Amino acid sequence: MTLTQLNAFVLVARLGSVRAAAGALGVSEPAVSQALTALRNYLGDQLITRGPAGMTLTPGGSRLLATASQIVVLGAEAHAAVRAAQGAPEQLRIVATPTFAEFVVGPLVEAFSRRFPGPVEVSTGVAASGEHAVLVANRLADVAFGPGVTGENEMPIVSEPIFKYRLAVVAGGHGRPQGAPRQWRWLVDPNATDPATATARLLARLGVPDGNIRVLPSLTAAWAAAADGAGVAPAIEHLISAQLRRGELSIVEMPGLPMDECWYATFLEREYRSSAAGALRRFLGTPDAMQLMRSPAAGVPPSRFKPPVYVTIWS
Repeated sequence: MTLTQLNAFVLVARLGSVRAAAGALGVSEPAVSQALTALRNYLGDQLITRGPAGMTLTPGGSRLLATASQIVVLGAEAHAAVRAAQGAPEQLRIVATPTFAEFVVGPLVEAFSRRFPGPVEVSTGVAASGEHAVLVANRLADVAFGPGVTGENEMPIVSEPIFKYRLAVVAGGHGRPQGAPRQWRWLVDPNATDPATATARLLARLGVPDGNIRVLPSLTAAWAAAADGAGVAPAIEHLISAQLRRGELSIVEMPGLPMDECWYATFLEREYRSSAAGALRRFLGTPDAMQLMRSPAAGVPPSRFKPPVYVTIWS
């Protein structure tokens, strides 16, 4: 029985699929399946079975999960301790929903890295909000940005609001399309495939059928298509102020919109955080961080730019 096998088991159990576990670990699905098979053979128990309702833990799997989670956490702490003894830079691993990653993560990391007192190695990724609690609790991420999340009782995590924003709907300069909102052509980013996000909740509330939704690579691409008259797009008001001033986009007046929403940061509870994660939490409350989230358009120098790595493959 190895740490790799236990890690694979915990993530499959928490995330509900081999594919999601493979994405979180950055390995292939066969690698996760092989690790899970080896653990099953060693313990003489199926641990996880697949049924009509999805993955289900066996009685033995249920008992193993809590212990395996503790072992995985200790393994991550041991790795961090050895890195510190070797004088390696402290690691800060960030995951975020697509919209936050597209606009805010780069400038935020750049500003934080300049203020952190020692060397820090920052990596960023994109993950569905449903994975955030598991990734943070199992030390695969130090912080997750997106909607507020909750963990199970044994997950020592906390989700804190960091920035309020307003979600609106925009169209090209010509204004409101004809017909009911559910009949419009909706242009969205991958955020809309995540049921917990504001965009997904808006589409569900309006009853928009899948046939009227088009997922574009980014929210910027969705706004550009909307400006060209291809449909309407959800938009974060403070991020489209320039397009509104130039008349490229206009806000579509609708009941209940704009929606007041909030970005959250999910961390381990204070006593379990690394020093870099604790420093980032304090930085998020500063005027500099607030200004970056309000107006992140300044960008970052090419030498500091690192595009987010997608740790989840969207279906």
